[in-house]
Amino acid sequence: MTTTAALPNPLIAGFHPDPSVVRVGDTWYLATSTFEYLPGIPIHRSTDFVDWELIGHVATRPGQLDVENVPTAGGAWAPTLRYRDGVFHVVVTDAMGRGMLHFTATDPAGPWSDGDLLTVPDGSRSLDGIDPDIAWDAEGTAYITYSGLILGGPDAGTHTGIQQARVDLGTHRALEEPRSLWSGVGGMFPEAPHLYEIEGRWYLLIAEGGTERGHGVSLARADSPEGPFEAAPNNPLVSARSTTRPVQNTGHGDLVTGPDGEWVCVLLGVRPRGMTRAFSALGRETFVTRVAWQPDGWPTIEPVPLNPRPGTRVEVAFSPETALDGEWIAVRSLPTDHADLTSRPGWMRLDADGSTLGDPRPVFVGRRQVHLAQRTSVTLDVSAGIGGLAVRYDERFYVEAEAGAGEIVARAVVGDLVQEWREPLSVPVLTLHIDCAPGSSAVSFAPAIHALHLAATVEEERIALAEVDGRFLSSEVTESFTGRVIGVYAREGMIDATAWVAEGDDE
Repeated sequence: MTTTAALPNPLIAGFHPDPSVVRVGDTWYLATSTFEYLPGIPIHRSTDFVDWELIGHVATRPGQLDVENVPTAGGAWAPTLRYRDGVFHVVVTDAMGRGMLHFTATDPAGPWSDGDLLTVPDGSRSLDGIDPDIAWDAEGTAYITYSGLILGGPDAGTHTGIQQARVDLGTHRALEEPRSLWSGVGGMFPEAPHLYEIEGRWYLLIAEGGTERGHGVSLARADSPEGPFEAAPNNPLVSARSTTRPVQNTGHGDLVTGPDGEWVCVLLGVRPRGMTRAFSALGRETFVTRVAWQPDGWPTIEPVPLNPRPGTRVEVAFSPETALDGEWIAVRSLPTDHADLTSRPGWMRLDADGSTLGDPRPVFVGRRQVHLAQRTSVTLDVSAGIGGLAVRYDERFYVEAEAGAGEIVARAVVGDLVQEWREPLSVPVLTLHIDCAPGSSAVSFAPAIHALHLAATVEEERIALAEVDGRFLSSEVTESFTGRVIGVYAREGMIDATAWVAEGDDE
């Protein structure tokens, strides 16, 4: 039997924020945010809470999430995953896209429904808010509880606290005007509400303090899902603010019973490094910690421990008979929009469309960086084009090793600053490398964020191209909700890629 003390942390590494979890029998399912990336809202499954398998995504078809034209940091924000009477439910805000949506599926691996807009009572517009939760009372009444953040119009940015409305899931219209519930104990941005009925009482779990260093989890309870709610005496129940804990920004939690019958809380956090512990390379990841219920009916939540998994090695062999696995993602488009696995068996072909990584929808397919120390390489044939290997946060922050047209170019784009390093290239096939490893600026008395080392292997000779300070590609510098994604891109003509390898650990 697995005990919570043995659970790995991060539970799901790399860019996997805003986790929501549900238990169905002896199996757990977990959903996370994807913002402007597709496929959207991954669903992971586990039977022991240790090993998690990616079984599918909610948004796998055009139009389910209207992310094709959302601004950076828009798209799929903070899903809630629940199960009732043989049906899985996801409610999520497609920020700056379609609005607040409800998806259903009988199999969590998919396919999921097209998504229905959750609207105000007259159906004229979406409910104004983010981070929706869905819960049902004993009579089957559905409650949508959410954070009242207005995203558009003249009141954009206005925050109205935690809101709730009864909703008819047949019409997807609210049955009443939203009411305010409880908005925490004074921290900014009360959000991420989750509502539970536990032993006859209703508990409202929220995040407050912002998703950065002030993040935390607070709780209130009531005799009815509509309140009134009283605050727990020891709020916030968990927060890493003003501590030296290795996992920071802990918040946005969801409660569930674990594999040994103990309650646990899944939540997001970051692993900051640097002399001031101010830079998080991988963005917000999914963590877990133990919950203990006290005799007075209130829970306590333990600080989030760090317990990294062993190192991993992933080798991808491209084949016409095998589709890209679900770990591949693309920006405001699906990987299948770009990746051609049939024209040259054993290779993945990308056809450029005039875009670069600085454009909103580049010809780019990648995978999340999941280790603090990671080495990624790919072999390219650039005889008919220009492209390369890149690590991306968004269209203003990325680093790339590029080849084609007779040269190799290492390029760092940090906001409006661009630096390049060039080497001649006399052959069409080469291997490009991006290694996250200690750099020349590391200090001995603090865990430094690793530098990005760009290199190329040409005719069996490895050529060092550039070293880029890893702090420039961190969530704090980029002000990003996502994380590092490493992938292949095409900028001109056509390129072919093979022999993808990513290996690393969390030294």
